[in-house]
Amino acid sequence: MSDVPTMCRRARAASRRLAVCDRAAKDAALRAVAAGLRARQAELLAANARDLEQAQAGGMSAAMLDRLALNPARVAQMAEAVDQVAGLDDPVGAVLSDVVRPNGVRVRRVRVPIGVVAIVYEARPNVTSDAAALCLKAGDAVVLRGGSEAARSNGAIVGVIADALERAGLPRDAVQALPAGERESIRELLQQSDTVDLAIPRGGEALVRFVRENARVPVVAHASGVCHLFVDAGADAQMAVRLAVNGKLQRPAACNALECLLVDARDAARLLPPIAAALLEGGCELRGCERTRALVPQARPAADDDWGREYSDRVLAVRVVDGIDAALEHVARFGSRHTEAICTRDPAHADRWRREIDAACVAVNASTRLHDGGELGLGAEIGTATSKLHWRGAMGLEGLTTFQWIVDGDGQTRA
Repeated sequence: MSDVPTMCRRARAASRRLAVCDRAAKDAALRAVAAGLRARQAELLAANARDLEQAQAGGMSAAMLDRLALNPARVAQMAEAVDQVAGLDDPVGAVLSDVVRPNGVRVRRVRVPIGVVAIVYEARPNVTSDAAALCLKAGDAVVLRGGSEAARSNGAIVGVIADALERAGLPRDAVQALPAGERESIRELLQQSDTVDLAIPRGGEALVRFVRENARVPVVAHASGVCHLFVDAGADAQMAVRLAVNGKLQRPAACNALECLLVDARDAARLLPPIAAALLEGGCELRGCERTRALVPQARPAADDDWGREYSDRVLAVRVVDGIDAALEHVARFGSRHTEAICTRDPAHADRWRREIDAACVAVNASTRLHDGGELGLGAEIGTATSKLHWRGAMGLEGLTTFQWIVDGDGQTRA
């Protein structure tokens, strides 16, 4: 018999205990988790080394290996992220509205934990500690199911977290991990509608599609991260270079990495060559339209399926377009409603970009890479939602809560 229903029932029991924990208890547990990650760094790196060895033998790409890899600096960052979550305000109990009705009844809307969250993800071991920390702070229990490529790393991290919770007096079952293996266990997890309140997939398009198609619980997800930068006529060329290089090359496999560059035809001769030169120097392959290749001969011809494609690698589609109208039309057709950026000196064009782009994050003269929980002040993030309900964009503590109505009276009844 599968262990999935049993794990979820234990998570439900743990969630009831967490829901009534005060901030001091949750923060103490998070500090213990951060201390455990630092103290057991060698154990985590050894487990990760075995995962990396197996991934390299299996032919994993360099960009994906980078997502999988841990080193002392990244373990330190994981611990620091947990400490940062501990330092954030507790969303539970926050009063969203408070009114007294004409009949004397006091009506409040108050944030409460969601309950049990299932998170299905790939590759990045830091997601394990980030997700656990955020769920704990929000008063939620979490059942994690990471990818097989990071099985040893994730198992070691969950072990550290569970031990820290126990030492802090919170239930070990508040953070559990399904063993990596067949996708049947994921399907079973997604169908535990009696015990799981929300599912969050974090990974490639195929994983997100699988979760959406098989879930019997609500799902918050992003379909893909096809992010654009439009460089407007008259833009600051140096700024455009910085935004393009940072967006594409800082971490090419991230969901907020740049996947397509659009340049206004009126100024492409000035703007595109220096941007392309910086990208090529950084090892980026460019795939361009005919007008792009006339200015950048090193670019390969773009195929139809290069528009709207999430490369997750050092590859960038480049298109010269006829002004902001064409750029908006291109983004509407090929974007994934994740993050869309403009580089411009024109306030009217900046305003149109803010108003007309349908995306979780709209950036003006800023990198797409800034659409991240830490960069937006949320602390660690659980993921990025491109859907519109119940959350949109970088998902931090507030996204892991819901609300309830509290009605206080002194005997009022409905007429």
